[in-house]
Parts: sequence; C-alpha cells; structure tokens
Amino acid sequence: MRYGDDATIRHLLADTETWAVVGLSANTGRTAYSIAEYLRRNGKRVVPVHPSAPTIAGERGYARLSDIPFPVDVVDVFVRSELAGPVVDEAVKIGAGSVWLQLGVRDEAAAARAEQAGLAVVMDTCPAMEAPRLGLTWQR
Repeated sequence: MRYGDDATIRHLLADTETWAVVGLSANTGRTAYSIAEYLRRNGKRVVPVHPSAPTIAGERGYARLSDIPFPVDVVDVFVRSELAGPVVDEAVKIGAGSVWLQLGVRDEAAAARAEQAGLAVVMDTCPAMEAPRLGLTWQR
C-alpha cells in the first residue's frame, strides 16, 4: 500500500532536481536502471549510489550517500526492505530533502524517523506509476 499523499508525491516529481538512486548499478536489466532512465528523460539529475560506484549516463557514482559532495533532493531507495532503514538514516544524516522507497520497499519505522527529522517520505510506489496517475506530462 502506497505511503505518501498526492501533494507530497506531486512535489517530489515536479519540484525536485537531484535524485540519488541507491542500488543503481550499470546492469541495464534491473528496474533501478530503467527508472533512473525514466527520471533522467524527465529532467532529473540521477546520481548512482552503489558499492561499486559506477558512472552511469555520464554521472559519477558514489559508494555511499555520505560520499556525495552536493545537496540531494530525493534519495530513491532500490534495496530490499530489510536494508532500507540504514539508507533512510543516512539520508537524514546528509540532510536530504526526502526519501522515496520504491515499489515493494517498506520500512515503517524508518519512514517515521525520516518524517520526524523533517524529510518528506513516499514509500511502496514508483515514479513511473505516480506521474501518469497524477496527470503529469512525463515521457515514458
């Protein structure tokens, strides 16, 4: 079940620029890769965050969120639910504006911690589902 109201989702999709995609590797067969491409096609700067720190579509990757030397608007989480909590905590620590836990990724306690720290939270959904649902004119 999706977590996050329509106003928050619309804001993250329409009013943010830099998305750090945690779990984004150079594997083009992974969902994280296709959603990162979708975000890029629709004007987002996508920063890969993966232990191998790959460069993808010309954007340098980082092993951890804390390695990124510039502000991040959205931390997009593509890891298993049991690994999401530490990622959310690191997003809070770096001062990210929000966290988006992808479809199938749920951690209620981590979401509560992020909200308590002032971050917007969306959980268990995907930008490629939400943009059309909200009537945003994004390219598929």
